[in-house]
Amino acid sequence: MANAAVAADPDKDEVGEGEGGDEVEVRPRGRGLSGKKLVLFVALPVLLLLVAGAAVYFTGLADGLLGLGEEAGAEAAAVESGPGHYYELPEILVNLSSSGKRANFLKLRVSLELADPESVPQIEAVLPRIVDSFQVYLRELRIEDLRGSAGLYRLREELLLRINAAVKPVEIRDVLFKEMLVQ
Repeated sequence: MANAAVAADPDKDEVGEGEGGDEVEVRPRGRGLSGKKLVLFVALPVLLLLVAGAAVYFTGLADGLLGLGEEAGAEAAAVESGPGHYYELPEILVNLSSSGKRANFLKLRVSLELADPESVPQIEAVLPRIVDSFQVYLRELRIEDLRGSAGLYRLREELLLRINAAVKPVEIRDVLFKEMLVQ
């Protein structure tokens, strides 16, 4: 009986005869990666690298490495670090919202940090509107809303939002608490 002949061309499949006269398929050894292995070891890492690169680019993390944001950051730092001008609002005294019989009061003195010192006349022109928006907001607060540093942070952010809405073209950088008494 004849042994199975091996093909000279490794890419061709040959059919030969085995010892018992059975036909045996002889396959050449694979020299490449199968489809699943190709996707797993080549395409997937390339795709992950592309997604990671896009995420770094669009979040702005690459700006520091590439030197793109240095000029804009330097200008913003110069504006922010400049000497601020402060405007002191009149003292505000309100009774807080309470469910009990006892009335609770809040005495508040704040200063406004202005971006431009020439904006003081514009603030004085709308001062009644500022005080009104503060009074309306503060009367709805409860003592629980003012507890802790998180409560003070929320109060500062809300007052800053309201004052920037009242003095629209003027930019207020921050609201600074000078005195805050809750009774």
